[in-house]
Amino acid sequence: MAAITDTIRRFATVAGEQFRIGADAGAAQPFVAVDPRKLCIEVAAGVAARFVVVHEKPLASSLSFLLEGGSRLELTHLFLAEAFAEVVVEQAADSVCCMTAVQATSANAIYKIGLNGAHAVSRMGGLFLAADSEHCVMELRTEHRAADCSSDSLVKGIAGGSAVGEFHGLVYVAPDAQRTDARQQSRNILLSEAARIVAEPQLEIYADDVKCSHGATVGQMDSEAILYMRQRGLSLAQARRLQIEGFAGDVVRRCGVEELGEALMEVVARKMEMM
Repeated sequence: MAAITDTIRRFATVAGEQFRIGADAGAAQPFVAVDPRKLCIEVAAGVAARFVVVHEKPLASSLSFLLEGGSRLELTHLFLAEAFAEVVVEQAADSVCCMTAVQATSANAIYKIGLNGAHAVSRMGGLFLAADSEHCVMELRTEHRAADCSSDSLVKGIAGGSAVGEFHGLVYVAPDAQRTDARQQSRNILLSEAARIVAEPQLEIYADDVKCSHGATVGQMDSEAILYMRQRGLSLAQARRLQIEGFAGDVVRRCGVEELGEALMEVVARKMEMM
């Protein structure tokens, strides 16, 4: 985890329970909060911000992010310890929130996203890595409360040993939220017979002019792809690792904090050595 620690040391640390990111704060980005118990972040209208939350201790957290009209937030949420976090994101018209959430150990995260103004956009990439007897839980509720909003979530899980992974998702579309465009997908890989993953994406729609889809898969590794790589000189362990890193990298590469991308992939690689 040293790469993560070294990277976030270069970010602007946020202290206290409330913080507002205005136009004058651009030079100090990205911002980071480490092990916050309670945190409320406001992003001013028209401002683009990057924020990282890291859990290094087994604590409970309550986090909220308020996006004013036309703002944009790149949010990275990383679990390095067995923590619990409830995250609320409220978005005004024309705002964009792109979130990348990674659970590198047992953790429990609840995400509640509210699209409250027209043309608000939510993008979510989630990944959990569960080894041995770890238990990862990721819940996501996206509420379309206004017309002409869009959301796209992709949550991936990998479980080995006797680990358990859970994804519970819900897209809610209010009666007035016409022309909603919502997609929710869950893709998962089991690395052992004892591992278990539960994937439950759901739709609750009360408007009639919408484009909504959801789906989930839970399966084993691609044996044909592994065979192909082994025929080209890779060992079984190398082939498995490449496939898993590619599977996880699809989410990690969504991270909007470029400085963290390589460090996050190192976290994934080290976790794979345990699985």
